[in-house]
Amino acid sequence: MENSEFFPSGLVVLSGGMDAQLKIWSAEDASCVATFKGHKGGILDTAIVDRGRNVVSGSRDGTARLWDCGRSACLGVIADCGSSINGVAVGAADNSINLGCPEQMPSEREVGTESKMLLLAREDKKLQCLGLQSRQPVFLFIGSDAFNCCTFLSGFLLLAGTQDGNIYQLDVRSPRAPVQVIHRSGAPVLSLLRFRDGFIASQGDGSCFIVQQDLDYVIELTGADCDPVYKVATWEKQIYTCCRDGLVRRYQLSDL
Repeated sequence: MENSEFFPSGLVVLSGGMDAQLKIWSAEDASCVATFKGHKGGILDTAIVDRGRNVVSGSRDGTARLWDCGRSACLGVIADCGSSINGVAVGAADNSINLGCPEQMPSEREVGTESKMLLLAREDKKLQCLGLQSRQPVFLFIGSDAFNCCTFLSGFLLLAGTQDGNIYQLDVRSPRAPVQVIHRSGAPVLSLLRFRDGFIASQGDGSCFIVQQDLDYVIELTGADCDPVYKVATWEKQIYTCCRDGLVRRYQLSDL
């Protein structure tokens, strides 16, 4: 299994694996309730659309696909990049952003894709943004190295992390130049997660930190030493990190 995440209900889990399959699991009895097939390479990241009727996957085969969970069917290839898609994110777009119009009438099985942006972190140093329903390009940004991960901070602000340690903050309304570039070390940025009025980032050198208050105030999460921290998740006031050393660490942030 390459990645996994809970649906909004908390009762089922979505996973993507190196066997090129997406699966939905029951969180209560661990049974597999649905399998999606269509990718030709390992699935590197997933995103849940709205309440979970549809999901998006990004793969080593260079495609991002939209899936209908109810029928375990692919609703379409959103993008075919010709380069591995390492990270995906879905976000609600600000009203000022032109997402384009779909060339064909969307399937009635698409639910909650309107007014949504899809962000793709690509191996070929490109960060791509599209209208999820329209499939039309919004922007294409070229970074310093392969993009590993991405997330939305708001309806127009986003973050993306690269293999050489840069965290780009971009404004979708004027994406040619980054709002700022955060560089704390040359280690790969492996995970980015919106958190309160800032974000959490983890890197390949074991560092994991919270950036708060207008991206100025930094809180370090210690414990991983030098092993890569692959993924970060939050639940209420707790933060969980997944590390190469085989440990899942839990941090209690009652004072923040």
